[in-house]
Amino acid sequence: MFPTALRLLRTDPDRKTRRFFLLTVQRDLFGCAFLVREWGYAGTSRRVSYRLFRDEGCAVDALAEDAKRMKNQGYQM
Repeated sequence: MFPTALRLLRTDPDRKTRRFFLLTVQRDLFGCAFLVREWGYAGTSRRVSYRLFRDEGCAVDALAEDAKRMKNQGYQM
């Protein structure tokens, strides 16, 4: 099973930047699940988005898809 929390980092020494991407799956009281996506530059305020799914399995699948896309963009665990 895929983890329900994942932190990815991408550094660019030439530009002296460090970006992060944090993905977590959280359940609510009604049996649904949220995929919470947080991103930004390390040391600054972050941006957050929430996606609602009918169950935790669907949210974990979306987390895996996002993680794959971010790894293709140069992010590492």
